[in-house]
Amino acid sequence: MKDAVKSFDRFFEIVRRLRAPDGCPWDLEQTPLSLRGGLIEETYECVEAIDEGDAGHICEELGDVFLLACMISYMHEQAGIFSVSDVLDKLSEKLVRRHPHIFGDLKARDSALNSDEVLVNWARIKVEQEGRKPKDSILDEVSRALPQLERAFELQKKAAKYGFDWTDVSGVFAKVAEELAEVKDAAGETDERALEDELGDLLFSAVNLCRFLKINPSVALQSANAKFTRRFKYVEAGMKAAGKRVTAAECGPEDRNLMEKLWDEAKSKK
Repeated sequence: MKDAVKSFDRFFEIVRRLRAPDGCPWDLEQTPLSLRGGLIEETYECVEAIDEGDAGHICEELGDVFLLACMISYMHEQAGIFSVSDVLDKLSEKLVRRHPHIFGDLKARDSALNSDEVLVNWARIKVEQEGRKPKDSILDEVSRALPQLERAFELQKKAAKYGFDWTDVSGVFAKVAEELAEVKDAAGETDERALEDELGDLLFSAVNLCRFLKINPSVALQSANAKFTRRFKYVEAGMKAAGKRVTAAECGPEDRNLMEKLWDEAKSKK
């Protein structure tokens, strides 16, 4: 294995060079605010690579995430707010502090800690050792900056740890069915706000079903998006091969029938 320290030193020198006064114009124009979207995008691309199981792609995408994290840290160093070393040192200290069962007197094997108990210890350490103010609600521990799908998932997990949860999956299925029925009723009315509210409830219930079945909704949706993209491209290619170039306004019954046929073909393929 290569020396990670040497690899980081080389990488960090490249980052510094890019942000030097005579560095890359694009990199010099960037700010922590301008890189927020890229950080989210690269994170999702990394998740996609992990789903694919392609080691080379995972390695590349992790590098992109690492680059943005380091670049944003170095921007703060240039502004004299904190340094990249501060970021790494604080992270190391936090990891040691929050794992007393590994680095301290409390040993996991001796105390028979499980993963849930480790999380309880983390919450206690945040308050007792790190001086964080206890939250008024356990739901306040969920970041408001999360995309709403992820936030719904995390809110539900927090509530479940408090004991607020279904006793079995049948109740969750029933709730989804109930919310779907309410959406159908609202769709027949003219109150757009009420329909939006009911659709939100349906989505929230669907996320809850994912949680109860131990499926991450973001990962499931990412997979569904990829599947839809793959199948739709098959339909596009089939329509093009048939000499069909239609828009929604031009799409007639014959075109729709061909699309449905191509869609069914795409579904039958892996």
